[in-house]
Amino acid sequence: MAKQPSKAASAAKKPASPTNTAAAPSDDPDFVLSSLQEAFEANKRYAADDAEMLEFYRQMLLIRRFEEKAGQLYGLGLIGGFCHLYIGQEAVAIGLQSALDNDRDSVITGYRDHGHMLAYGIDPKVIMAELTGREAGISKGKGGSMHMFSTEHKFYGGHGIVGAQVALGGGLALAHQYNEDGGLCLAYFGDGAANQGQVYETFNMAALWNLPIVFVVEDNQYAMGTSTKRSSAETRFYRRGTSFRIPGMEVNGMDVLEVRAAAEVAFAHVRAGKGPVLMECNTYRYRGHSMSDPAKYRTREEVQDQRDHHDPIERLKKTLIESGKAEDELKSIDKAIRAEVAQAADFAENSPEPGAGELYTDVLVGEY
Repeated sequence: MAKQPSKAASAAKKPASPTNTAAAPSDDPDFVLSSLQEAFEANKRYAADDAEMLEFYRQMLLIRRFEEKAGQLYGLGLIGGFCHLYIGQEAVAIGLQSALDNDRDSVITGYRDHGHMLAYGIDPKVIMAELTGREAGISKGKGGSMHMFSTEHKFYGGHGIVGAQVALGGGLALAHQYNEDGGLCLAYFGDGAANQGQVYETFNMAALWNLPIVFVVEDNQYAMGTSTKRSSAETRFYRRGTSFRIPGMEVNGMDVLEVRAAAEVAFAHVRAGKGPVLMECNTYRYRGHSMSDPAKYRTREEVQDQRDHHDPIERLKKTLIESGKAEDELKSIDKAIRAEVAQAADFAENSPEPGAGELYTDVLVGEY
């Protein structure tokens, strides 16, 4: 008869039970990461009245026509350096920034920043003047396309270093918290910047200190010329905050009413003192990464499919027509915006360049 192992030997083969096991996420009431998505899913489209929808339509159309004109001026050599257009992504900036409190909240973004400034209601003339390097520009012609700035509007750039704006956004959120002003920071970054280490350092600090910040990934499907599928192991970016206990939200960034609905949920969470939120807005840029990018890494058919079936402006236009708006009224809005953008271009072209002495201003902060 085979000899049975002793009880001591059997016990030695069993792994020791941990004495201090953390609660599983499903058992931890403080770690419910799906709550915001569930609240959003319950009412995914913002119930805008006709006046609000018309304003969203006008603002998105202004960004589209402005960026088209900027592309033309770049081709004529009137805009130099890098120029990153926002065409196709208009619903993200308008949907989110229309829900901000402009007296308290701050915004920071990367170098694709023209649309965010226009979404703030900043005069297209001073933005176009900045693009063309003129003294009348919002950064006195010294920032250009990528480095626009307006402390008056609490818009803190416009940053050329990929992902750097996220860490600075954490600092803005800390300032809101420290000053007890009730504001929050909206920090935009792209799918390419989502793989930067400083982004996760900021996630950790924001969660640890319960900072009032909404991190927004504008996933336009391509990190420069590389698709997210080739550059990111986890392409569902709203999940990236899980290890920091930051709730995530996944949003259709081609639908302005859906983005606005998501903003209502996220901003309410942050303003209630519950800490940061990570929102992924799935969108699509129609042009290349910058004006110097021929975008040969994707087919014309792919871009055309997005234009034909997912365009944010055409989507809202259809909703407006279904609600009873006449197409002629919408055409008149487009005509007025084209005229406004043409005036902005004329203003920029006829404005003087900054004087040589301007090189020595704004180097150091004058007041604290």
